[in-house]
Amino acid sequence: MHGDEELINSFLKKYESAKSIRQRWESLFDECYEYALPMRQTFATQSIGERRDDKIFDETAVVGVQEFASRLQAGLVPNFARWADFTAGSEVPKEQRDGVNNELEEVTEYVFEVIQNSNFGQEVHESFMDLALGTGVLHVEEGDAINPVNFTALPLPHVVLDVGPDDRIDHVYRERDIRYSDIMVLYPKATINSRLQSVMTANPEGRTKVLEIICKDYSQLNEDAYFCIIFDINTKCMLKYETFKGTGSNPFICFRWSKDPGAIYGRGPLINALSAIKTTNLTIELILENAQMAISGVYQMDDDGVINPDTINLVPGTVIPKAPNSAGLQPVQAAGSFDVANLILSDMRLNIKRALYNDMLGNPDRTPASATEIAERMADLSRRIGSAFGRLQAELVQPVLQRVVYILKKQGRIKIPTINGRQIKVRSVSPLSQAQSNQDITSINRFLEMVGVRFGPELVNILINSEETAVYLAKKFGVPDYLLRDLEERKQIIAMAQQLQQQQAMMQQQGMMPQEGTMNEQAN
Repeated sequence: MHGDEELINSFLKKYESAKSIRQRWESLFDECYEYALPMRQTFATQSIGERRDDKIFDETAVVGVQEFASRLQAGLVPNFARWADFTAGSEVPKEQRDGVNNELEEVTEYVFEVIQNSNFGQEVHESFMDLALGTGVLHVEEGDAINPVNFTALPLPHVVLDVGPDDRIDHVYRERDIRYSDIMVLYPKATINSRLQSVMTANPEGRTKVLEIICKDYSQLNEDAYFCIIFDINTKCMLKYETFKGTGSNPFICFRWSKDPGAIYGRGPLINALSAIKTTNLTIELILENAQMAISGVYQMDDDGVINPDTINLVPGTVIPKAPNSAGLQPVQAAGSFDVANLILSDMRLNIKRALYNDMLGNPDRTPASATEIAERMADLSRRIGSAFGRLQAELVQPVLQRVVYILKKQGRIKIPTINGRQIKVRSVSPLSQAQSNQDITSINRFLEMVGVRFGPELVNILINSEETAVYLAKKFGVPDYLLRDLEERKQIIAMAQQLQQQQAMMQQQGMMPQEGTMNEQAN
């Protein structure tokens, strides 16, 4: 028990240190929440059921974040579609890759069936809205018999992050507010100390704070290993202590849009657009004030002792007394200019849309976009978010698949084929990655056309291995491996074709060339 308290105290110190680093970001994040995600819980307040949109006069940023999350999800991890494949790594011998890929095809189908039947779609959308600030966090845990995997999007106020010596996130702290009566439900194997037991007995419906910690075990040099520590903060009672090993054993997936060198938390497009968002809201607020003055009017008068400004009510039908030969009430011209304000608004709104990558969506009232236009937009988006796309592949796509595979293997639902421990890689086939692949396809087509025009098709046949080129293009187009013949089948077909050509040549030499119809029958 004494050892548990020492361990808990040491992690509490680390937690407070990591929390102090996060506090440097909290004011910036809170501003983003106020202007673009008003219904999100902030670092300072609990906003469940509370309106927090009093600072919002323009909805461009609010709608823009929603569109950003939806657009990124459609391009990176679309619903009801395969956005990645498991393929044999480069270290697998070439003659064994087709067999391994066929086995992995079945694994890929089942993994995506599990993902599509889970709550991944709605939870990753919530995480993408947090990613607009710079950092998203997904918690992936085992589910039940119906849904083997369960996803939970954790907003930034719920987690504290820290990095290790390799500048990667190696500590995740999650503080949870739970009822005392739920402790044994969430942690049935926990050993409750006397202090916690007395509080639970006295006030079972009371609430306490539980700290969950996942940290990397650096003593395991050649394997991913993590500690999981969960304890009650108030009574310092250890509720859970576990170790995990293997790729995908970490239940927390933390991904960032971009980051400064040495920084823990990422910087998202919403931070870049914050100045334009605040300017737009201020402009709309001034326009509304100016419009109010234009409607109700501003007046001036001589103090003649007859008109009392405190008693004047400017409504239709009002009779206002005035002294003889006096000017009475005189309207004052408004100083604001709606034309200038609208010009500023147009520029600021466009800047917000550009920052959130929503300026390419087009006019919804016009004719629906063609497939070619959609592909061009996706290619443009792929070029603009190139660096972020690579980071999301490494910090989101691959860890999600690795975590799901880890859980399914643990449950005995799948079995990954291995060849002497050779590595199996994850290949992205999402629309964004497909847009990048299209550039490679275009380059190959241009090369083939140029060589064919300048030097003739004979040189193309000499230079290019047609079979390997077709296989390469199939991968670039995202064609599933099970639709392609494996290497042995292709060799048999080539051998049969060569044998048929030899037979035809021999028959030509002997003057016994059959009719074309007979040749086709032999070929069939």
